[in-house]
Amino acid sequence: MEKKLLLGDEAIALGAIHAGLSGVYAYPGTPSTEITEFIQKNPYAKEQKIRSRWCTNEKTAMEAALGMSYAGKRALVCMKHVGMNVCADAFVNSAITGVEGGLVVLAADDPSMHSSQNEQDSRFYGKFALIPIFEPSNQQEAYDMMKIAFDFSEAIKEPVLLRVVTRLAHSRAAVEVSEPQPQNAMRPSTDQWVLLPGIAKKKYAALLEKQDSMLMAANKSQFNKSEYGASTDKAAKTGIVACGIGYNYVKEALAQLPEEEQAKFNIEKVSQYPLPEQRIQMLAKESGKLLVVEDGQPVVEQDVKALLGTGYVVTGRLTGALPRTGELTPDSVAAALGVEAPQLMEPAKNLAGRPPQLCQGCGHRDVYGALREIIDEMPDARVFGDIGCYTLGALPPFKALSSCVDMGASITMAKGAADAGLRPAIAVIGDSTFTHSGMTGLLDAINDNSAITVIISDNLTTGMTGGQDSAGTNKFEAICLGLGMDPAHLHVVTPLPKNIPAIAQLIRDEIAYEGVSVIIPRRECIQTAARHAREKAKAKAKK
Repeated sequence: MEKKLLLGDEAIALGAIHAGLSGVYAYPGTPSTEITEFIQKNPYAKEQKIRSRWCTNEKTAMEAALGMSYAGKRALVCMKHVGMNVCADAFVNSAITGVEGGLVVLAADDPSMHSSQNEQDSRFYGKFALIPIFEPSNQQEAYDMMKIAFDFSEAIKEPVLLRVVTRLAHSRAAVEVSEPQPQNAMRPSTDQWVLLPGIAKKKYAALLEKQDSMLMAANKSQFNKSEYGASTDKAAKTGIVACGIGYNYVKEALAQLPEEEQAKFNIEKVSQYPLPEQRIQMLAKESGKLLVVEDGQPVVEQDVKALLGTGYVVTGRLTGALPRTGELTPDSVAAALGVEAPQLMEPAKNLAGRPPQLCQGCGHRDVYGALREIIDEMPDARVFGDIGCYTLGALPPFKALSSCVDMGASITMAKGAADAGLRPAIAVIGDSTFTHSGMTGLLDAINDNSAITVIISDNLTTGMTGGQDSAGTNKFEAICLGLGMDPAHLHVVTPLPKNIPAIAQLIRDEIAYEGVSVIIPRRECIQTAARHAREKAKAKAKK
């Protein structure tokens, strides 16, 4: 076997390629983005013509992957945790239709909200949909699980959820890789995937009948393993349910103890769900109490409490043994286990905070420069923001945004506020976010002729996640006109410092209009512009 140094995301991507992948469908979102990027750049994936272009949003990605599965091919869907909300309709229903070719849904959760608006745990979605969940504890398992997950998906004819967290997705380790297997031959499903109530009821009953086999597979899984300490005093032993990456923190903490102390702990590593109930019951029988170590929300802790009843002591995030919020750390796990971890270095002192900022020279800065003039003149103005690097306009020096809730919410929130009588109501949305989930909100506003001013700040890329292609590039005027925009109130401007006064005046003029206005400030992201310039220079040097 060959060894490669891989990010967790890269291990997942390579594992999927080697498992006979035919297509990856995704919308960029940290910490999942590198999976699709790896597949896009991988020479073997290109040679095998594995489909890898970015999708408009997570719902379209999920549905397209389901279509590839219908045709008998193996498909991977990738997204960050909040993307699960966007694709939820298709995701939950895919468990009822079932699959033909293997279908793996990759959800990358972000405990501690390093680049997200919540700490949502995607395992809840897997439980809700009644499908198997895999949760690797390291990069090697992330690679190995892809083939097992695709095989299992085809064996039970159900999608499989694979859940990782930021710390695993963005850390590197040596991974042993094997030879790739060929893609599936075309074999369109002969089953009926029509969820009319009469058919859906039968399919849902069939899904419920599969639950026992899923549970049996979890109890026998190679990724779930038991490690029992040598002490014979069961009542004095602590049992640890270590989920996914939490297993590494547990092992690191216990390694600080002498062997005779380590013997007082039992470990049940959980990396495949449904929760392996037989293993948990055995762990409880061999231990006086249990600690549940899981990165994210107390999904397993709640299940273990329900399984063992109120008479058995179960601790974890719910009880305060581990912090209720944020990602796990070796120190927090060590403290929960009563282990005094050595302090390897002194905590940093007197460091000034360095909040993120928009890049110097970014076109978004010029948009906010114009908006700041308007806000200063009109104290009642409210600017409804959206998800993207331009969300940083909420911070100094601009302090321009009043809200930022979810993808696409800027336009619809501005519309609702205008419906309530708020004037002026301004929406700021990026180009990629607009095509992701802003277009329908604009259609609502146009249909109502709502008194809002919409600014689609177009930097010709998906900037926040590293400069991926944006689905609507060079199409925004046509999209807006197609939705019914009045051409007289659709404007394209160039955001440069010298143009700020003119852009501010245009915003004033459109605010005065009691209807929908759209202003599109367009200038390429300076990061992608610099990258494109370097690529052109390299290409020129080769000639």
